[in-house]
Amino acid sequence: MPVSAVLQTSFLGDMVLTTPLLERLAGEGLVHVVATPANAAVLANHPAVASVIVFDKRGADRGWRGLRRVAERLRSVGAQRAYLAQGSNRTAALAWLARIPERIGFETSGGKLFTTRRVPYNRTQHHAARLWQLANPLGHDGTLPEPLRPSLYPGASDTAAVEALLRAYQVAPGTSLLALAPGSVWATKRWPSFAALATALVQRIDGASHGTAERVVVLGAAGDAPLAAEIARAVYEVGGPPVIDATGKLSLLGSAALLSRCRVLITNDSAPLHLASAMNTPTVALFGPTVPGMGFGPLAEQQVVLGRKELSCRPCHAHGPQQCPLGHWKCMRDLAPQDVAHAVLELAHSGG
Repeated sequence: MPVSAVLQTSFLGDMVLTTPLLERLAGEGLVHVVATPANAAVLANHPAVASVIVFDKRGADRGWRGLRRVAERLRSVGAQRAYLAQGSNRTAALAWLARIPERIGFETSGGKLFTTRRVPYNRTQHHAARLWQLANPLGHDGTLPEPLRPSLYPGASDTAAVEALLRAYQVAPGTSLLALAPGSVWATKRWPSFAALATALVQRIDGASHGTAERVVVLGAAGDAPLAAEIARAVYEVGGPPVIDATGKLSLLGSAALLSRCRVLITNDSAPLHLASAMNTPTVALFGPTVPGMGFGPLAEQQVVLGRKELSCRPCHAHGPQQCPLGHWKCMRDLAPQDVAHAVLELAHSGG
């Protein structure tokens, strides 16, 4: 039985988008994954993963000694092939130090000198598809699975944490949840009008008859709590029901479990978008300095992408700069809350 190692030490969204590759390789043999401490937890319970080797590249495993230490752990799993889903010099060197005979990475990767086979990086494809293509035999493009969607497996404790949170906010059975994810580590990716959107949603819901109660829930890390508080204040001021603040209260898989219960997610180009893709939650994605054509758009079956397509300055950065290079930030500032609310409600109630 072949043994593979997949090295993914990039951002959380990248790890989520690596899961189709993991599933493909697991159909052939054992798959071990090298992950950062922040991303390792998202692979818990995943049936395609034999083990996770944590590489704390900016902490305990920083420097040459740490690299060699992790390389020894990686070598012990006996992998014949390493797939460099994140191909920096450091990550690629890790596979080389582990003496894995075949090391496969993208031809554009910084660590390509450590690879034994280089795969074309197709900029026209979704990144999940690009990663999946790493496992193609030499000279074959392969037919992408349909649908191509990442996968996550929240456990019983994740589900229990969601239930406890909803009980704390007195969410009645049958309540429909509209999820907002206003955060991002990249400042210019953060749409500034989530509070206005929440009030627009509450007012439109109150003025319509949809047959079920609906509540707004805010997802994100603990650092996003001020954004959640701003949204909660805005909804309170228009007489809406209490906003459910989940920021910093759930694990990554707990957030995924919560998203599986939501009617729709409204999110920036950030990690919750990819969690929603894995749970197939209908998604309204707001893109500003980046564009879906870069390969990181939503993969949920029902999705809407909103952005100022007429701006010639988009995209301006691979991730999203901390400040708008031109100073106007029109890509996000000019996305109108009422337009977003219309798209949200249309998607949320498209199933009747």
